[in-house]
Amino acid sequence: MEIKLNTSSGFESSYEELRPLAVAAAQRVLRDQAAAEDVAQDVFIALWRNPGAYDPKRGSLRSYVALMARSRALDRWRTRQAREAAVDRSAAEQRVRHTDEESAAEPVMRRDRSRRMLHALDSLPGEQREAVLLAFGRGLTAQEIASAIGVPLGTAKSRVRLGLQKARSELQAA
Repeated sequence: MEIKLNTSSGFESSYEELRPLAVAAAQRVLRDQAAAEDVAQDVFIALWRNPGAYDPKRGSLRSYVALMARSRALDRWRTRQAREAAVDRSAAEQRVRHTDEESAAEPVMRRDRSRRMLHALDSLPGEQREAVLLAFGRGLTAQEIASAIGVPLGTAKSRVRLGLQKARSELQAA
């Protein structure tokens, strides 16, 4: 059966007969009915504009339409995958930027917190301040603090605990 694509009636009959084949071929690739119908429409528009692209010596029109639909569907699928990957990369970059960037207020707030913390530490009695600074400034354990300042273990623990309680109250009051 020879179909004349360059005539309106020949094209119309080919379209009616082969459109479901083109949609099915695209649907298998895209798994999206609307996109598959768009691909089929693109295939037939290309055939309408350039009927000479189809060469009957190379195979049937049925094979040509199915091959073109599959090929265009694969192109569309690859484009969609690339676009989705770009969106994912962009979102990841935005997340990294937002975590790396700090507002103009951050350094001021950090400086203010440090100033309040230093004030709270300055308000502690000397022995408690020393114990807290050894524990949190130097990372010493209670046993190491006791050895470093020459007091019993229980005393070192009490000084750290009492110093933290007083510093916490001072910070809450500020």
